[in-house]
Amino acid sequence: MANNLIQGVFWGSLAVLFYVYAGYPLLVFALSYLRPKKVRKAEIIPTVTILITAFNEEGSIAAKIENTLKLDYPAEKIEILVASDGSTDRTDEIVKSFASSGVKLFRQEGRVGKTVTQNNAVEQATGEIILFSDATTHYSTDVLHKLLPAFADESVGCVAGRLIYTDPTETNVGTGARSYWNYETLLKTAESQSCSLIGASGCLYAVRKAAYEPMYAAACSDFLICTLLYRKGLRSVFEPQATCYELTNEQASDEMRMRVRVISQTFTDLWQNRDMLNPLRSGFYAVELISHKLLRYCVPLLLLTAFVSNGLLAVSSPFFAVIFALQAAFYLAAFFGWLLELNGKRTTLFVLPLYFVLANIASVIAFFQFLRGEQYAAWEPIREAR
Repeated sequence: MANNLIQGVFWGSLAVLFYVYAGYPLLVFALSYLRPKKVRKAEIIPTVTILITAFNEEGSIAAKIENTLKLDYPAEKIEILVASDGSTDRTDEIVKSFASSGVKLFRQEGRVGKTVTQNNAVEQATGEIILFSDATTHYSTDVLHKLLPAFADESVGCVAGRLIYTDPTETNVGTGARSYWNYETLLKTAESQSCSLIGASGCLYAVRKAAYEPMYAAACSDFLICTLLYRKGLRSVFEPQATCYELTNEQASDEMRMRVRVISQTFTDLWQNRDMLNPLRSGFYAVELISHKLLRYCVPLLLLTAFVSNGLLAVSSPFFAVIFALQAAFYLAAFFGWLLELNGKRTTLFVLPLYFVLANIASVIAFFQFLRGEQYAAWEPIREAR
């Protein structure tokens, strides 16, 4: 009886893991193919505010503004607004040097954090559409022409573009991040076509100003905005042809810090909007939230359950002993990848195990931070300027 129970726990854990990484993607891709939700696009030229939020970005902000000034869009229809969250370096001075080109500075005093700075800057913005950007992100020149046509559909409240990570030095962490992001991009495409995005890339997403809703300081704004808009009956859609480029993190510690912050904020957002996890209230959007976020963040518990139950079964079964050995080999590969990372060695063999374990350790740390009530409002730049 005990052995049957342990087997049930093991196979149950594997089943949920399979659903998270393969079953849900297959489900959402099937729905996007069998029951696609079309977006009625048209060529429109609304006024646009490009809102660049920054804190101590003196090394990046000039290149970012120059990149933005080169966008292919009528100059009289664009407002470039840099929101500086109490920067203490030369960021504000550099922004002011572009005043003759029409670039505006919104100075937020008191270091209130990215989300509150965005909230206050949106109030000052004049555009019908607000395009949110980061100081380290470079846009393709046609990004607005690719992004804006979806706003011709009145049911669309947010349009997110495609972030392409670049990793010139081909670091272990960078390679893992690019592989992970390619997988996420495929999911975003299917979710957009079957229902709605549940999150955007924070460096490239546009929102109708009339539909924008101020968010609390600790919110992961590029995640929460999609849920707030869905409450209003508005979809968030993905436009893969609208592209931007950003460097990956090169160090595991930087990637870990970034992922812990984002996941911790997302836990808070899910808790604050837990009513949206009810399919009877929000339909398939709830399935997306549960499958793509909640269950994804439960993966560390599932992995631990599968490992422990497998270890117990391996004692008396050659079959389960082989499976246990494979699990152990996977985690050893991640460990060796980490050792190579510490010594600055480049490898492709251990990249995926390393990044997979790193991401799940980040989920554990973020969960305990959430339980302790730790919140992120202020942020520090992590990626270096180009």
